[in-house]
Amino acid sequence: MPEIYGLDAYAPAEIAHRVEAVGVAKARLPLVQTLMLGLLAGAFIGLGALFSTIVVSDASIGYAGARIGSGLCFSLGLFLVVVAGAELFTGNNLLAMAAAAGKIRPFELARNWVLVALANFAGAAGLALIVYLSGHWEMNGGAVGQAYLKIAAHKAALDPWRAFHLGVLCNVLVCLAVWMAMAGRTVVDKFIAVLMPVSAFVAAGFEHSVANMYYFPLALLLKRAGVPLPAGADAITVGAMFGNLGPVIAGNLIGGSVLVGLVYWAIYLRPSSVDSNKNVTK
Repeated sequence: MPEIYGLDAYAPAEIAHRVEAVGVAKARLPLVQTLMLGLLAGAFIGLGALFSTIVVSDASIGYAGARIGSGLCFSLGLFLVVVAGAELFTGNNLLAMAAAAGKIRPFELARNWVLVALANFAGAAGLALIVYLSGHWEMNGGAVGQAYLKIAAHKAALDPWRAFHLGVLCNVLVCLAVWMAMAGRTVVDKFIAVLMPVSAFVAAGFEHSVANMYYFPLALLLKRAGVPLPAGADAITVGAMFGNLGPVIAGNLIGGSVLVGLVYWAIYLRPSSVDSNKNVTK
């Protein structure tokens, strides 16, 4: 069949098979490896959030510039996950493709999601503790700490239904970033693939569950330290954290597993689709 895709990258049909194979491997990783890679992913996303918050803390930057700049910086987190290697709950929602293809059992899918989400929380919260102890939040005359509190206060005040839909939109973009990174053959390819979708979801104010696992613990620590509270920061509580994480995780699951994973499974991996796509090359 004539070449359809002229770029030096894997074609979409090839990406689908790669994602399926990677999903099988991820679902069957040993327990300790899964947990350790999950810890790393939580910390990596936290580092992206840290980098992003520095931009937001600068009041001299205009609204659009701050949003876009924070999004570009946040992409560090997913870039570390993709290239350095880690297990991220939101990206692993694409394991739904391997499950739909019958390559992994529902139990293996659920096990991976639960273990990775818990490890991500531990990694993100652990980084938050180290960041708090480091005094990083005192940068820019304490404006960085104030930015953390404002971000967490906004998240704590979100209506659950709104948080759910913001989570859906977020993980559509995150999983598309992971999908396109799988098309790349070099580190530069993967960087470019990750940059724009991640920047877009942050700039648009969508909700990423693992990022919130960093923001809330750090904000709670800052409250305990007696940092001056901006308006609305009283709403930052442990209950508010879990009240946010519940709908956001649910939204991330739908956005990543259904609107990306199962859609691409139906296009490229469904039995009736495989025959029509098996000869498609890049």
